[in-house]
Amino acid sequence: MTREIGINTWVWLSPLTTDRLGEFAGRAREFGFDLLELPVEAPGDWDPGAAAEAVADVGLSARIVGAMGPGRDLIDPRFRADTQEYLRHCVEVAVQVGSSTVAGPFTASTGRVWRMDAGERTAVVRTLREALRPVAEFAAARGVTLAVEPLNRYETSIINTVEQGLDALDPLLGEGIGLALDSYHLNIEERSPAAAIRAAGEHCRVVQVCGNDRGPVGGDHTDWEAFFDALDDIGYLGPLTVESFTGDNDTIAVAASIWRPLAETQDALARSSAEFLTALQSARAGANKHDHSSSTAEEQP
Repeated sequence: MTREIGINTWVWLSPLTTDRLGEFAGRAREFGFDLLELPVEAPGDWDPGAAAEAVADVGLSARIVGAMGPGRDLIDPRFRADTQEYLRHCVEVAVQVGSSTVAGPFTASTGRVWRMDAGERTAVVRTLREALRPVAEFAAARGVTLAVEPLNRYETSIINTVEQGLDALDPLLGEGIGLALDSYHLNIEERSPAAAIRAAGEHCRVVQVCGNDRGPVGGDHTDWEAFFDALDDIGYLGPLTVESFTGDNDTIAVAASIWRPLAETQDALARSSAEFLTALQSARAGANKHDHSSSTAEEQP
């Protein structure tokens, strides 16, 4: 099966602004992408109506991601209400641009880590469920799913693995809540990324990809064939979006630990990722067609 491929504008800049939407939509289309992933860092950075028009003008679709920067936290009571309101805003933006999902690490502020014993973890999970429930209901009523992303151990203490995500979100999983899986975090935290994808199953609603070093997809040590086999096995038909980051913005460089260039240029990162994903999917589709034809021929009397 062949899936749409997309790219996050974080590859080029942060924050996204309305006046540059058309530029990056056109660049994504030129490089062979089908979709532009749009981060909502701060409400008002860019206009959803202009975004919908910009992507449609070049024949792209859009997907929304959120950012849990400082001051966004569903666990800390000081920030909970504002964070819930921010997530509702992201849902409303998703409706305006035609995105069925809003993905992100919707737990605590990214980078806030602390040790927990079993009792403390139970309490944190209970708080997370209570904080997410009204937002999940808000999203479901509008046909949008909040896809909660497990992050690696250096970026959060709460949900690092698919198993932890399924456990923490279990009462909420369904129309309003799912999982967002990122190959970068899977590579760090999962003994087998492919097995983790299979464990997520129908609850896998968003898939983001990059090289194991956060650089271009392809040419890295990720077993992409096994990764795609697992996606096929769970019937994931959604887009695959490249999420990497520019080091030109101080805030995002520190948040994502981008201390060196990950490719010759950001355009090169985007272009080579698109080429790899397109070629891999084409080769797999051709192999599957050949296998099906061979099986059919063998069945003929």
